[in-house]
Amino acid sequence: MAKYVLVYYGGSAGNKEKERADQLQQWGAWFGKLGKNIADQGAPFSGKVKTVGSNGGAKEGAIGQQASGYSIVEANSLDEATKHAQGSPILSSGGQIAVYATHTM
Repeated sequence: MAKYVLVYYGGSAGNKEKERADQLQQWGAWFGKLGKNIADQGAPFSGKVKTVGSNGGAKEGAIGQQASGYSIVEANSLDEATKHAQGSPILSSGGQIAVYATHTM
């Protein structure tokens, strides 16, 4: 099995305590459903980001749209990893996911 990085964009945990608790429950259920296929549950990003260019210079901000978090899954193919991503709770709160295949080094 190969590893795939799920990069989350947007989405919301909600503004009220109950909404956040419901979201956490949904994430826990999804991770449970993935079982052994979840290599790293990941974490949401804080919003603080810097970009380092090829010249080594750093600047405030993301390259393009700012990502909101990540997870790493194991799957037999990009299509299978994408199917795993399609069950993510971030989608129900307006978020999107980019699924990146990694190379074994």
